[in-house]
Amino acid sequence: MIDRHGASLHLPIGTPLHMPNIRMSSSKPLDSMMTIVIFNDDEHHQTGSNALVAANPIDRQQEVCGVSSDQKTAFLTGASSGIGKMTAMTLTKAGYRVIGTSRKAAPGEVRDGIRLIACDVTSDASVAAAVAEAHAELGRIDLVINNAGFGIVGAAEESSLEQVRALYDTNVLGVVRVTNAVLPIMRAQGSGRILNVGSGLGFIPAPFNTHYSATKHALEGYSEALDHEVRGFGVRVLLVEPGATNTSFESSSVPADAPLKDYDRLRTGYTVAYDKSMKAADTAQSVADTILRAATDPKPKLRYPSGKVAQQGAFARRFLPRSLFDKVLHKQFGLG
Repeated sequence: MIDRHGASLHLPIGTPLHMPNIRMSSSKPLDSMMTIVIFNDDEHHQTGSNALVAANPIDRQQEVCGVSSDQKTAFLTGASSGIGKMTAMTLTKAGYRVIGTSRKAAPGEVRDGIRLIACDVTSDASVAAAVAEAHAELGRIDLVINNAGFGIVGAAEESSLEQVRALYDTNVLGVVRVTNAVLPIMRAQGSGRILNVGSGLGFIPAPFNTHYSATKHALEGYSEALDHEVRGFGVRVLLVEPGATNTSFESSSVPADAPLKDYDRLRTGYTVAYDKSMKAADTAQSVADTILRAATDPKPKLRYPSGKVAQQGAFARRFLPRSLFDKVLHKQFGLG
């Protein structure tokens, strides 16, 4: 399995997962209106609808802001392209009001019908300002989608510590920053849903995606533990886990910054597996549809594998003997 979000692992019962669209060389209607805010570092739960209707003080705040009390709101990071952009458009069509973020958004910018505000998820101040602006404009925040992130493609030791720190600062700490900024709002509301965009590589780590896989695995543990902590406040935390997705990630995925010739032969196997996985890749729309389903599910689950391949991969990881799983993975990637 592969994704930015891997390479493909052809198991007896399935194929690819979700990873960065980058070639490696030797170096390579809802029943009511809703409002949404989306966080993603650049291009790259709500309970039942009745349960999300705000208490009277929040209703009055929404009316002051010009928002109908039966509308739902959301905040989405990384809404300017790819999965984030498609998700913002899908949620809007479903009746949500959406505010998305991008690092390069201009003041008052509306792009493809989506309201964008500037936010750098690696900055505490930028995140706090973006959440405050969205909350003031929307009146409440019912849904947060943490979609910001990028990938590093290469063997683990081919990345400098500086490059790895930057990856964690965006993919993990960026989620923590946004979540910490919105939780006081959701606790005061007594409701909300936080949806973290993970990856198939979060539960099936792939070679040459080591550090990216690790960041997504971190989100698995963070999201599960946090869901237990905040459920008593009426807040749920969910994961959407895409497999290989046919979206351009060249601008948000980078090759390891210290390539080693010793890995060139193994890298060839990875490239073949990656190319194969992309032939069966899901579309950004299919991932957006999964996000919408998770956002509106009256009985939310912790994990939502996106697409048939990711679902098969999750099943294989859980039920195949570890020794067999390892053999299949090694063969698939030509690791020998």
